[in-house]
Amino acid sequence: MSDKPEFWFNIKTQLVESGPQSLSLDRIGPFPDIESAKAGPDTVIARAKALREEDEKKWED
Repeated sequence: MSDKPEFWFNIKTQLVESGPQSLSLDRIGPFPDIESAKAGPDTVIARAKALREEDEKKWED
């Protein structure tokens, strides 16, 4: 466990939390800083899109 603070994005409240404060179902993270946590939903969407494209490419081969 690290002594560095971790930040989470609460998808229900749309707020950044310092440390896990809410139910795990309602948050994504951890992120290393507040800015990364604020961008959390966009990061998840981008990663999901990349994985979907990679999967589609594998099926085309």
